[in-house]
Amino acid sequence: MPFQNQVSSQPALAVPGDVASLNPTATYPAGEGALVAATGGCNVGVFGWVQSDGISVANAPPSGNTAAPDGFVHRELTGQINSFSDEASLTIPEGFPVTVFTAGDFWATSTTAATPGQAVFASTTTGSISTAAAGSTVAGAVQTRFVAASACAAGELVKLSTWSHAA
Repeated sequence: MPFQNQVSSQPALAVPGDVASLNPTATYPAGEGALVAATGGCNVGVFGWVQSDGISVANAPPSGNTAAPDGFVHRELTGQINSFSDEASLTIPEGFPVTVFTAGDFWATSTTAATPGQAVFASTTTGSISTAAAGSTVAGAVQTRFVAASACAAGELVKLSTWSHAA
């Protein structure tokens, strides 16, 4: 691990995958410990799909599926730093428990600039977030039930919400 090279005067707004409010949340209907990270692991702070086995969660839909993701993968500190030289990880290792949230307010990094009220789209290859007008087409992505609840530039944190439908 390299020596600390940055000091901030204010704490970070959030980490991708953090809960963004005290609004109610809802999870994918699975029993306790029923969902686990798929082969290769599952990234937090992006969208996830329950695979055809009904148990594993990946950041891409099952083969041939074009449906919206099953929910957002929240950061519950189940990611592990597996490589000695890594400083941090947002990956849940294969076989570890995953919670998929179908409703709530969360922080995520957007690949596009966002304005409040825009629809949130999930990449069908990585689960990453982009925003656009509701009903529009985003190449390689599907619209989710979440909307942008804050503004951001591309590559910055945005608040996603199923409760705030600001227009």
